[in-house]
Amino acid sequence: MKDSAHRFDEGEIHDILRNDRRRAAITVLTEEGGSATIRELSERIASLESGEDPPPRNLRQSVYVSLHQTHLPKLDALDIVDYDTDTKRVDLREEAADVKAHMGQPETDRWPFLVVIGVSVLGSVFSAAVLLGMNPVFSVGALFGFGALIAVAAYVLWREG
Repeated sequence: MKDSAHRFDEGEIHDILRNDRRRAAITVLTEEGGSATIRELSERIASLESGEDPPPRNLRQSVYVSLHQTHLPKLDALDIVDYDTDTKRVDLREEAADVKAHMGQPETDRWPFLVVIGVSVLGSVFSAAVLLGMNPVFSVGALFGFGALIAVAAYVLWREG
């Protein structure tokens, strides 16, 4: 058993999270209050994968087998879950918090890049209008667009730094 203060290194985190079903198992367990049976897990994961409720029987079986034979034993060995093969019960451990912290970025984290793309397009359009000798108001728009682009880039650098 690992020390309870164990922190996973980046390689371990990548190895754990590179599989969709391991990520889904951690997510479903979190949503279920940290505990579920393997049958409940396989049902929910198969439903997520297929988009159907109830999911197809063959998919439920495939998910069940892969969880039982591969994913849950791996997560158990890393002390992320406690998997009791006799009772088929899975419990999320405290160490899962280290892994969950690396799972997916919220959609709001993408907004700076969407703003950069949008402002870049507008700035390019306004700049082209200025170069073509159109209304001088476009030059103000171009300056504003590139100023906003610099501000967003500075924010992203500050936040990531």
